[in-house]
Parts: sequence; C-alpha cells; structure tokens
Amino acid sequence: MKIWQASNGELRRVLEGHVFDVNCCRFFPSGLVVLSGGMDAQLKIWSAEDASCVVTFKGHKGGILDTAIVDRGRNVVSGSRDGTVRLWDCGRSACLGVIADCGSSINGVAVGAADNSINLGSPEQMPSEREVGTESKMLLLAREDKKLQCLGLQSRQPVFLFIGSDAFNCCTFLSGFLLLAGTQDGNIYQLDVRSPRVPVQVIHRSGAPVLSVLNFRDGFIASQGDGSCFIVQQDLDYVIELTGTDCDPVYKVATWEKQIYTCCRDGLVRRYQLSDL
Repeated sequence: MKIWQASNGELRRVLEGHVFDVNCCRFFPSGLVVLSGGMDAQLKIWSAEDASCVVTFKGHKGGILDTAIVDRGRNVVSGSRDGTVRLWDCGRSACLGVIADCGSSINGVAVGAADNSINLGSPEQMPSEREVGTESKMLLLAREDKKLQCLGLQSRQPVFLFIGSDAFNCCTFLSGFLLLAGTQDGNIYQLDVRSPRVPVQVIHRSGAPVLSVLNFRDGFIASQGDGSCFIVQQDLDYVIELTGTDCDPVYKVATWEKQIYTCCRDGLVRRYQLSDL
C-alpha cells in the first residue's frame, strides 16, 4: 500500500507486510492509522507516521474483502471470502466473535447508526466489555449468493434478508434507515430498512458490475466495471459523470470534502475537484 500527499501526488509512505493482494484499506478517524485486509486472510493496522505494522489480526480462513470501523475505532469489522464477518478488539488484537457465518463470500460490509424506529433485537448473551460503540448499530453485508443481509451489530440478530438479481458487490448506508447496494449485473438497489421487501428504487445505468457505492452529500457516487463513475444528486434528478477512465473498471471511490478520488485497473488514482453543486 502507498500513502500519497493528496495535494501534489508525492509518495509519503509504503506499507509492506501483506502476502498476495491487498483488497481494501482505509484510514481510522484519527487519520494517523490505517486498516487493511488482504488475500492472505490477515487484517492489519499500520501507523501512517512511520509505516510500521502495529497489529495483525488472524482468524479468517479466506481473503478479507472489506472492512468497517466502529465509531472511533476501538473495534473494527471484517468480511471475508470464508463467508464470515468478524468483530475485532484493536487494543488487545483479539477477535470478539464471529457476527455472521453465511456460507457465501462476503464482498462488502457497512456499519451504520440505526434510526430509533428500527428493532435491532437483543443479544442472547452479555456483550464483552471490550465491545465499544456497537449498540444501536446496524451491520450490512453484500453477499456473493445474491443476498443482502442486515443485522444488529451488538445483538447479532437478523433485521432483514433481501434477495437481489445477482451477487452483491458493495453496500453503504445513506441514513439511519436508507441504504444502497450494488450488484454484479449493474443494479443499484435503494432499500428502506423499515420496509425492505420492496426496493425504494432500482437504478440501472449499464449491465456492468457495480463495484463501489458511497454516500455523498444529498446523494451518492457509484463506480462500475465498464469505467463509468457518476454522482447522483437528490432523487436521481441530477447526474454528474466523472470521466477519464475509458473502459477499465473503477474499483473504488473515496471522498474528502469537495475532492473525489477513484482507483482504476489502469493503475491510476484520479482526483476530481468539485465546484459547488
């Protein structure tokens, strides 16, 4: 992994230690620490200041495909090709439990604060005191077996299970009850957790796999396997295309204030500067 100075593209740190591919990486809220997951089934925490790996979590039996950070980062969540989602204690570098075992690859995970109207259920046993910030949180899982699963992060109890048109690749929360998830056949489902049986809407711009969805201002950003990347503002009325990638898949989108960053199979990270929309 490489850490760049965003303003000028200068390379600042190289984080080395994973074997095989690194599938996902993100900063902790502090901005000084990085969480990564790889095909070596390892989850690692790094110092962005000196590039050292400070913690390695082991326990998954397949590659880690996505992660989520709970609140300020005392706990993190990982989803894996082994079909499990695990909750980890960063301070003691220990696994606090397997939250779900799906029997199918978990391609995307998201954690969000639940609206008060949503019943997340109660845990069957007392949560560990090492669990911090898991209460009233929902966990969303994008699964390879065409299922989108939501459960209470602390309770481990099911909230809903939605069956889509194809494998789910990615998911995100838009609010305390609205969420988005993208499929391999190009559908972006918007669901309301309070009545998830019928989608609020299904957005389909092309048949290319939806690889990344991200909450952005009053709408969202999505990227697809045909190189398209677009911003949807309020109720689909306004769409902005981000150009430059030709036909290579755009794997991931990230934002910081008015900047949007995309990473593409052509080996480039692109930065887009938005004027006021």
